[in-house]
Amino acid sequence: MCLGIPGRIVEVWDESGTRMAHVAFPGETRKVCLAYLPDLGVDDYTMVHAGFALTRLDKESALLTLDVMREYELIDDTVTGCDTVTGCSGGTEGAR
Repeated sequence: MCLGIPGRIVEVWDESGTRMAHVAFPGETRKVCLAYLPDLGVDDYTMVHAGFALTRLDKESALLTLDVMREYELIDDTVTGCDTVTGCSGGTEGAR
């Protein structure tokens, strides 16, 4: 099973007619295609799967989802001690 991961958009640009973004996830930032949700902008939260933004999320839902994923050890941002989604303080509970 594959999981979508919530992230925060930190940069948006047009690449050959396709809207693209850098999205911050726990421990890293990735290039993501916004073709399905071209109205998303910087500081919006989105669920990403296979390099595509699939849905808009409110901040509270995104951070709660990340906390649950940490609780079930589906993600681990303790390697850097920093959550790039919200900063070095981690999600709603802080870095672990």
